[in-house]
Amino acid sequence: MMDTLPFDFLVTVIIILILVSLIYFSLRTWKTNNLFQRGIQFYQQQDYENAEKAFRQVISINSTNDVVHLLLGDALMQQKQVEAAMNEYEEVINRAPKIIDGHLRLANALLLQNKQTEAIDILTKAQDFFQSKRYVNELARLKDILQKIESQS
Repeated sequence: MMDTLPFDFLVTVIIILILVSLIYFSLRTWKTNNLFQRGIQFYQQQDYENAEKAFRQVISINSTNDVVHLLLGDALMQQKQVEAAMNEYEEVINRAPKIIDGHLRLANALLLQNKQTEAIDILTKAQDFFQSKRYVNELARLKDILQKIESQS
């Protein structure tokens, strides 16, 4: 009986640690989701300042959420903070180049600053990337956008 006591204690400690970890991650996920939903609500209500705050809080918990970076960039664009928005879009492109929205939003921000050449360069690089990865849908979308931009110049 005494021989199994240390083993039983160890198993109990391990189970308690697993349960505490599960509770921690569940609460963290709940908090992140709640903040994300608040950010979406603020954005839909055109309260871009509070949307920005909520999205920044989400990023402080989970900095690798690309969708939140895109939404933060959008909220910043609505507040005319174009450079800060571009930083968010660039971060998404650097971390996940296959997310076409980062490329498109960055190009759009450049176009709003009358930087057509730079926007075309961003889209051309994205086109090359999607061509090399054989992402057909994204490639077709980029070709259409590039043709529209180039026909307007």
